[in-house]
Amino acid sequence: MKTRPTTSNTSVLSRTTGRTTVLFFAVLTALVAGCASPTPPPAAKPNIIVFYVDDLGYADVGCYGAVGVATPHIDTLARQGVRFTDAHCGAATCTPSRYSLLTGRYAFRNKAAILPGDAPLLIDTAHQTLPGMLREAGYTTAVVGKWHLGRGRGKIDWNHHIAPGANEVGFDYSFLLPATGDRVPTVYVENGNVVNLDPADPITVNYQQPLEETEPVHSDSLKMKADPQHSNTVVNGVSRIGFMKGGRRAHWVDEDFPHVFNEKALAFIDGARDKPFFLFYSFHDIHVPRMPHADFVGKSTLGPRGDAIAQVDWVVGQIVAALKQKGLADNTLIVFTSDNGPVLDDGYEDQAVQRIGNHVPGGAFRGGKYSAYEAGTRVPTIVWWPAQVKHRVSHALLTQVDLLASLAALVHAPSVQNIDSEDHLNAWLGQDTTGRRVMIEESFTLSVREGRWKYIQPFNGPMPTWMDNKKIEHGLSNTGQLYDLEHDPGEKQNLAGKLPEQAGRMQRALDAIVAGQKAR
Repeated sequence: MKTRPTTSNTSVLSRTTGRTTVLFFAVLTALVAGCASPTPPPAAKPNIIVFYVDDLGYADVGCYGAVGVATPHIDTLARQGVRFTDAHCGAATCTPSRYSLLTGRYAFRNKAAILPGDAPLLIDTAHQTLPGMLREAGYTTAVVGKWHLGRGRGKIDWNHHIAPGANEVGFDYSFLLPATGDRVPTVYVENGNVVNLDPADPITVNYQQPLEETEPVHSDSLKMKADPQHSNTVVNGVSRIGFMKGGRRAHWVDEDFPHVFNEKALAFIDGARDKPFFLFYSFHDIHVPRMPHADFVGKSTLGPRGDAIAQVDWVVGQIVAALKQKGLADNTLIVFTSDNGPVLDDGYEDQAVQRIGNHVPGGAFRGGKYSAYEAGTRVPTIVWWPAQVKHRVSHALLTQVDLLASLAALVHAPSVQNIDSEDHLNAWLGQDTTGRRVMIEESFTLSVREGRWKYIQPFNGPMPTWMDNKKIEHGLSNTGQLYDLEHDPGEKQNLAGKLPEQAGRMQRALDAIVAGQKAR
């Protein structure tokens, strides 16, 4: 690690007069000029790690108010870095948020939605991406964990190399779940190839209809019961969405995720010796099915959901400890955040509702995953960089859409040509307390934030009644909604009728952004 140059003050203790003074300083100047070191080079580009947790709510970790689960490693990042109170993922669901973070584009521009496990690649390989930008800036790049952004260009043959995928959008290395844990295929894919695939036992996947030899789901053989949507194919005692046969030697074991992903992440860090690195550590936790390793079962009072949060904390601690051991910590920038708000009942009977106790996953905010209300996208967000970032709590308005432009500014990459991503590096580093002036929150409808104000535009589609069954407040209405979050963070009092001019102005601002105009 490079040390900063030191300077010293020279005191002239003797008094001189006239020509003696002039001669003394002339000699001194010559000596200093002859002995001066060349101007030190700029600090090395930092390593960058994004810890991207799945379905982690605003108050699901200790430093944001969690009850019933301890997160000491995450809390340490917050205590030493910047903890944000008004930072947002791109959307209230997984795939759109991941698309927005990696492309710097609002997901609605590509009609991004939750994908099936056999969907084609959602990201246009011609578009600039966060990993692609960093690779051009001299970084070696990797993604480990959950993907859920599709791969290939059509019907996927899982028995051969699958492209395009993560490697074609800027990642030098990828080790992934193709979609997510509750969907088939239940295999790891490394650099486009299924790991441990047996050619004599080929994989077949179908999301439309059952396959021959698909075994019926018997609830008495499952580790946990599931709803009908999640009851197609059983792997590792867990039923999943979609039909799959074959590939038995390649099947994952859910409980091993944290150890498998850490092994791959640490191997990547070990191998990134000559360049700065970017690691997108994309957790499966705390998404369903929640299957924590035996080491974490019972670590919380919240059941498997809380135990999975404790498991996330352990993973963070292991990676940070490795950075410190290798002397990399001081010059590593970590962003810890989530892809959307919390959900308790999401298809499996894992006691998340029954064991919630006094824990409130969304904190003071209404809604959660899928919801247009604030807890849908307002997520825990921490930035840690020992060499550059000082501890503070920031109320700046931020969106993950801006990570592309902001990190481009950090590494002095060419300016980003992107209609949505803005450079708010100073806010991300805790130096600017304002951040965004205007931004969009995506759910089943669009909302716009401007300072204390939030406007949810009318929703004209069919109401998703399945969210009512899961006791999720969707926040959808056929009329506009206006909230003053400074005085009403729980979005209980709709002011659109009382303040029609403000509501109308924000609807026009939203329309302008959708039409492709920069929000200024």
